[in-house]
Amino acid sequence: QVQLVETGGGLVQAGGSLRLSCAASGRTFSNYRMAWFRQAPGKEREFVSSIHWGGGNTLYADSVKGRFTISRDNAKNMVYLQMNMLKPEDTAVYYCAARRVLERDYSYWGQGTQVTVSS
Repeated sequence: QVQLVETGGGLVQAGGSLRLSCAASGRTFSNYRMAWFRQAPGKEREFVSSIHWGGGNTLYADSVKGRFTISRDNAKNMVYLQMNMLKPEDTAVYYCAARRVLERDYSYWGQGTQVTVSS
């Protein structure tokens, strides 16, 4: 059974940085794509970034390009989201997600971690 556990959220001032971590377990993820999504109060969940576990190919939402960096540590089964130059509009619950490469929808989700950016 796939388990995704996010850590690293918190309260930070605008312009600051946070690193989110996602511990993945339950299977071999070499043929999976891992992603970060976020959901702000009153808004729909939105895509933030994704990475192919095996090849490292990355994608970013336009709103975070140049500020956020996704990475993975294959040996530790960890996925990270380094968030720099944070803005109040980055405030949201951030979720780690996983899907098989050939599937369209993300099947596995973590419980989320709160990120709050104060102005």
